[in-house]
Amino acid sequence: MQWSWQPVQLSFYVASLATIIAFLLAVVSAFWMIQKDRKGKAIIETIFFLPLVLPPTVIGFFLIVIFGKNSWIGQTIETVTGGSVLFTSTAAIIAALVVAFPLIYQSIKTGFLSVDQTIIGAAKVDGANDWSVLIRIILPLSSRSIVTGLVLGFTRGFGEFGATLMFAGNIPGKTQTIPTAIYLAIETGATSIAWYYVLVSISFSFVLLLIINRMKPDQ
Repeated sequence: MQWSWQPVQLSFYVASLATIIAFLLAVVSAFWMIQKDRKGKAIIETIFFLPLVLPPTVIGFFLIVIFGKNSWIGQTIETVTGGSVLFTSTAAIIAALVVAFPLIYQSIKTGFLSVDQTIIGAAKVDGANDWSVLIRIILPLSSRSIVTGLVLGFTRGFGEFGATLMFAGNIPGKTQTIPTAIYLAIETGATSIAWYYVLVSISFSFVLLLIINRMKPDQ
């Protein structure tokens, strides 16, 4: 096994797209969930947070079932695109999205709930609709929580291994990310190469977490 920048580049690509998609889904979901009297709210949020506690192999299994050739989703994708999503970079993005979403959602929801309700009420009195309130008031006032969620979600997607290995595989030059490259390096006895990938992962994660800590208000 030889050192390659491809797993590093793919990891950034996968984590970036997964974070963007998860952010959009989390904003809509959090805004909907903070509204009062939502039926089944506890059940829905439990489903949202399941990826945090389920073993990665279970997540990978469900992704294969949902997007496999035997499901209507998988069959539809294959009909439209001419190929299966399994063992592709798209599969890696989906796996990263699933594990990153809960962290982004929770952070964004916390930020939304911290916004002063009197400000929101005053905006609605002035004629602002829900989406105007979200875009012009809630999102700007929740910026710190949003950035925290994005960083945590990105690092989680960047380091995703188990579900990615099952769902996207470990194909060099195609679906191999940093975590799967480390796994292959250890399996083949290329410990020095594994160390390179480990150091890249640790360095990048350290920088991102440092950004979060620097954003915290002084106590």
